Amino acid sequence: MSEEPFHTLDGPATSEFTVRGSRFIGRVVPANDVESAEALVERTRAQYDDATHVVPAYRVRTGDGMLREYSSDDGEPSGSAGEPMLNALRGQDLENVASAVVRYYGGTNLGIGGLVRAYSRAVTDAVDAAEVVERRPHRPLAVEVAYDDSGTVRGILESAGAEFEADYGESVRFEASVPVGEVDALRDRLLSATGGRAELA
Repeated sequence: MSEEPFHTLDGPATSEFTVRGSRFIGRVVPANDVESAEALVERTRAQYDDATHVVPAYRVRTGDGMLREYSSDDGEPSGSAGEPMLNALRGQDLENVASAVVRYYGGTNLGIGGLVRAYSRAVTDAVDAAEVVERRPHRPLAVEVAYDDSGTVRGILESAGAEFEADYGESVRFEASVPVGEVDALRDRLLSATGGRAELA
């Protein structure tokens, strides 16, 4: 998995404009996985269930480090909607971002060129309204220990700046998210500090 930083969005944003009677609403959100990306599309379809088209496009880095790109024209002429949206995301070198553009048809055909420009603009305007940030790739790390070692593990995770949640059952399980380049060193620290008692996954 790549350790290189990537650009994504700090939060959701929208755009809206009208072209020759057709209303376009662009939505972009950060999405750390395909499920989150597809959830945006489903939410948008539900919210704008009377729209003529709801066109999706996303670029998401999967757990194995592969970049998954997806788009659909949702009934618009082939290549006139989803691909231009994807190109708008590619053009700004964004990853882990999902977009959905809503169109209410206004009675005048825009032609292929007009559609390409409108769908591309809807994404670009929404991205411009958002804050683009640099992130480092993370991977999950699960740590399970007895209660006696839980304070030590918590301290190490906190000092490493890892985001984590702790589940206190018969033992204590920490679900952490760690920068890819720091996973091996952190695993070594955890094992050393717990005398090898920590179970890591």
